[in-house]
Amino acid sequence: MDVTKPAQATIVSLQYCPGYRKPMTVVEEIEFFANLGMNNDAHARANSERQVLMIEEETLKALKLQPGAVKENITTSGIELMKLASGTRLQAGKDVVVEITKPCSLCSRMEEIRPGLLNELAGRRGMLAKVIAGGVVRQGDLIQIVERKP
Repeated sequence: MDVTKPAQATIVSLQYCPGYRKPMTVVEEIEFFANLGMNNDAHARANSERQVLMIEEETLKALKLQPGAVKENITTSGIELMKLASGTRLQAGKDVVVEITKPCSLCSRMEEIRPGLLNELAGRRGMLAKVIAGGVVRQGDLIQIVERKP
């Protein structure tokens, strides 16, 4: 009898933005701060609903893009982020908890990456989140739903 465990969702890549319109910096691990965002990220803002952007590796692969290409902070595998409702909480690694706030809006900067990418990303641009509990997250850490909203 073949008993297999369901696949676990993981963090495959972490990136932060060092400055306005600068390329993302890929890191093995990074610290998250509650109600602020990621360490060294130019977009970290208190009380913002846009502290973290997450996208599925599966989406990037389908579009032939590398992690960080669409300015996401967390690239995941094995979790359908776009199906999660606002208010859903995810645990990343041992300590970090983020809360989904809304889907990321499409912006014209995607056309700078590749002509036509704006349309290709429709409905799968990724999800924005705010940091509820801080800590360190590493590539390869698990990411799981800890509180689901309908």
